[in-house]
Amino acid sequence: MAVVAGWVGALGVLGAAGAAGGAGVPVASGPAAADGPGPAAGFAVVAEVDPSIGQEMRYATPRNFTGAVVDGYDEPVCLLARSAAEALRRAQREVLRSGYSLLVYDCYRPQRAVDRFVRWARDGADQRTKAEFYPEVAKDRLIPEGYIAEKSGHSRGSTLDVTLVGLGAGRREPLDMGTPFDYFDPLAHTDSPRVTGVAREHRELLGRVLGGQGFVNLPEEWWHFTYKPEAFPDAYFDFPVSVASVHR
Repeated sequence: MAVVAGWVGALGVLGAAGAAGGAGVPVASGPAAADGPGPAAGFAVVAEVDPSIGQEMRYATPRNFTGAVVDGYDEPVCLLARSAAEALRRAQREVLRSGYSLLVYDCYRPQRAVDRFVRWARDGADQRTKAEFYPEVAKDRLIPEGYIAEKSGHSRGSTLDVTLVGLGAGRREPLDMGTPFDYFDPLAHTDSPRVTGVAREHRELLGRVLGGQGFVNLPEEWWHFTYKPEAFPDAYFDFPVSVASVHR
């Protein structure tokens, strides 16, 4: 199953590359940081901070709304600004006590990936993933309605996409959240009145746990959280998603 593979795959990459170490160089900041690869000093590999956090890094695989591996995702690993990674570790400790685990779908996202999303959204001929990700919204409305943007907080390193999974016997299954991840529809709004019962309870649990550690939810996406204050509030980085980007 993809979730189990995400846990094992991320740790396997770290086993091969995570021992490189290195202090890094001063981090680039400001809008110009998006012009090319920049140093990732001040970032952490989340699996090194807390290996119990699940990872299913969708954009490093074809299982995402573009239907292909996204530019800049060299490895299926979650990178975050260190302050955000440490806060996520604290949130994980809390959900583990309740019999759940966090599962991240995306963390730091290079600007080149954001650019790829925009090109995809403007390609009206490519409708391969419509049934799964945007069945009720016309593709030419994805940018005007804010589902796809030319800049993303993910590129600043303190934003992640995350859900909860159960830790009972057998396979680790994501909890019912009312919609899948990256579902472009008002139903994905965190407080959608159409989401009730256990799905609403799960959304509230996720928001309560992460909110208690300083993460702020984006109301339009139940899975989207930003740690505040951001370590790099004025930066849009473009270094690739890989362990080597952190361990230089």
